[in-house]
Amino acid sequence: QVQLVESGGGLVKAGGSLTLSCAASGSNFRFNTMGWYRQAPGKQRDMVAAITTGGSTNYADSVKGRFTIARDNAKNTVYLQMDSLTPEDTAVYYCNAKVVWATLQFDYWGQGTQVTVSS
Repeated sequence: QVQLVESGGGLVKAGGSLTLSCAASGSNFRFNTMGWYRQAPGKQRDMVAAITTGGSTNYADSVKGRFTIARDNAKNTVYLQMDSLTPEDTAVYYCNAKVVWATLQFDYWGQGTQVTVSS
């Protein structure tokens, strides 16, 4: 059974930093793209950052230059370094991992970790 375990959320003042971690396990197949999404109250869940096994990254425009995603393939772990945080970054952050098998793609999600940025 695939599990994604997140850690690192919390409360921080505007301008501060947080680092999120997500460890994936339980797949018989390699985790392909891994990433982070976030969902603020009353809003949809949006992609924040994603990274492939080869290290190619993609960021939402709102976090470019402030957030950095990285991964350790040997540990199936993805990280999100968040700097210069603003109250608009307040949301529940979800880890996502994709597994591709033949022509099928499976999406797995973590339980979510709350990030709150005070002004």
